[in-house]
Amino acid sequence: MVAPTIAAQPASQIVTVGQPATFSVLASGTAPLRYQWLKNSANISGATAASYTTPATLAGDNGAKFDVVVSNSAGSLTSAMATLTVNAATVAPTITTEPVGQTVSVGQTATFSVAATGTAPLNYQWQKNSANISGATAASYTTPATTSADNGATFDVIVSNSAGNKTSTTATLTVNATAVAPTITAQPANQTVTVGQTATFSVTATGTAPLSYQWQKNSGDISGATAASYTTPATVSGDNGAKFDVIVSNSTGSQTSTMATLTVNAVTVSTIDVITYHYDNLRTGQNLNETILTPANVNSTKFGKLGAFTVDGLVDAQPLYLSSVAIPGVGTKNVLYVATEHGSVYAFDADSVSGNTSAFLWKTAVLGSGETSSDDRGCGQVTPEIGVTATPVIDRTRGAHGAIYVVAMSKDANGNFFHRVHALDLTTGAELFGGPTLVQATYPGTGDNSSNGNVVFDAKQYKERPGLLQIGGTIYTTWSSHCDARPYTSWVMSYDANTLSQTSVLNLVPNGSEGGIWMAGTAPGADASGNIYFMVGNGDFGTTLNASGFPANANCGQCYVRLSSSAPLKLLDYFTPSNTVSESNADTDFGSGGPLLLPDLVDGNGTTRHLAVGSGKDAIIYVVDRDNMGKFSSTADNIYQQISGQIGGVWSKPSYFNNTVYYGAVGDHLKSFPITNAKLSATPATQSSNSFAYPGTTPSISANGTSNGIVWAVENGSTGVLHAYNATNLTSELYNSNQAANSRDHFSDNKYVTPMVANGKVYVGTPNSVVVFGLLP
Repeated sequence: MVAPTIAAQPASQIVTVGQPATFSVLASGTAPLRYQWLKNSANISGATAASYTTPATLAGDNGAKFDVVVSNSAGSLTSAMATLTVNAATVAPTITTEPVGQTVSVGQTATFSVAATGTAPLNYQWQKNSANISGATAASYTTPATTSADNGATFDVIVSNSAGNKTSTTATLTVNATAVAPTITAQPANQTVTVGQTATFSVTATGTAPLSYQWQKNSGDISGATAASYTTPATVSGDNGAKFDVIVSNSTGSQTSTMATLTVNAVTVSTIDVITYHYDNLRTGQNLNETILTPANVNSTKFGKLGAFTVDGLVDAQPLYLSSVAIPGVGTKNVLYVATEHGSVYAFDADSVSGNTSAFLWKTAVLGSGETSSDDRGCGQVTPEIGVTATPVIDRTRGAHGAIYVVAMSKDANGNFFHRVHALDLTTGAELFGGPTLVQATYPGTGDNSSNGNVVFDAKQYKERPGLLQIGGTIYTTWSSHCDARPYTSWVMSYDANTLSQTSVLNLVPNGSEGGIWMAGTAPGADASGNIYFMVGNGDFGTTLNASGFPANANCGQCYVRLSSSAPLKLLDYFTPSNTVSESNADTDFGSGGPLLLPDLVDGNGTTRHLAVGSGKDAIIYVVDRDNMGKFSSTADNIYQQISGQIGGVWSKPSYFNNTVYYGAVGDHLKSFPITNAKLSATPATQSSNSFAYPGTTPSISANGTSNGIVWAVENGSTGVLHAYNATNLTSELYNSNQAANSRDHFSDNKYVTPMVANGKVYVGTPNSVVVFGLLP
């Protein structure tokens, strides 16, 4: 008897998932020989032949070890181990990057490349004019030196593996005649900018492609400046007089351009301050100190978008502007102040914008510790968050360096809501006067949310929508609800500008409901005597009057009011239309619009008139005499002047310039109403060719005294549009931000914003920035 001897050991096998694998052994010895195959050292049931075929393999079989024990009556012998490798299923090739056409000159080579995925190994076969190219079997193929006969040849490549093949698109070879050295056809031009702006130099050249560019500054190469144009970083005064040129080259030669000079002017010294909504407490909307922007240079060739200051939330509040502010460690700057619905206040160098600019002088969060900005309280008017909605107010005389006053809304993790009045240092953003002060209030009454004979201010029910008003040493706040979500009433509160302590509280609907003070985010106005004016939204109005003509129940919803500014706040006079109750009930009140106080006017009898204008959803222009507003009559509107049928519904405010009132109602044209003998024209004198969708537009005016008047208006839509019109004739549109090619001046829109013009620039709030327009460099 002879024991078994293995002459051929089992061999390792490689298969793909789902395929079987066969292992075999060759042995000799006295018959009969017996076989027992093992997988990972465990017997395989039934595997008792000289070869063993696995079931269809799985991924888990990868790396399994197989051997076999061969035996007879004389003994046994175990084979060597064989390894099973199970690969994933084969994937046919997919081309991810196709070959692209190439342009060369006679004598140059051309390289075509492809990128593909699929199960390795991938095989490549390049073709020229549909015929295989011998030896061209890599992912890229470089031709021999080209001849003119190669011009127009097409190249493709077949990528294949065991699962299939894919043929690329064809790429065309263009072979030009002998290369031509570069020739510069348009030299770089001199550039003039202001410190902080960028400058762009450009060259135009011909010659055989590819052309290479290397820009130089003062004869030294500029790293990375290898395109046909070069834009400098933000310039500094030391760049003034720098020389720029460019070397244009190709395989045949090079040419150096002429020198272009960069002139960097100092920042224009600004003297204007924009410290409150619409420039002044009359809320005229006119900046009469604009010396840079004129009807001659505001056009899409000379004027456009310079960039944007990026911020962390919606900019619903109008930006404010101060000239010549001494910023510690930085120097004296013209400063733009921006507040956001994320609960942040920023100070930017107003002259530093260049593209999207995120650098700021300081940034302060006006939220309590552990708090966030409020949610939108289920109301889509200010969404998705509420932080700072109202336009702040600035006082350069308060504190060591001046103060900006801000009201912010926030909430904590327990669902409690807060409003606080902040005073921030103008130069650092630090809190002043021991602030902030928590907004709390009660007022005698039995109206919404009353308790024990007092209505109570519930922070979660309100937002500070209208802008802040400052008169002397007092800051005034007015409050609206979230949509018409009751309970709410009509609150006015005042605070000491030096201590932030609350000095007075007034409720204009203390024994009823509603009466929110909305005014489309405009602001209460004030006259030279310190009287306060604003328009109250729909709410309860007491039609039974006392002997003085005031509602006996003290409810003055839907009223155009005049208040005292001294403590205690007091309702001095008002106007409401004869149909005030029905208008409130139908939500067609005039509280959707904001007030305009007109400068003193002289009527046809030589009497000086003190007038105010306002409109709302009822599409009527109300002109009230501030000295005798008219109060209420159930039979007639006791009013100085009333104009119907000339405008649409108003969710904005009118503005004033040079004896003209400008209106931008919903679905209506921007219209001008001249004033003669202290009366508005009964019909508009001019109007824009375009109309404005909801919420209409609140125009601003820039002028140099009474000359160079420009009316600025933002149109709401999927993309915002900034319009500029000649103030003397609104049919003459000077510019709009859709005119420039390639969407150069486009920006995202934010409803209820008004453009703010200062020192040659126009600032517009957006959902995440303040976009800046000005004269192009």
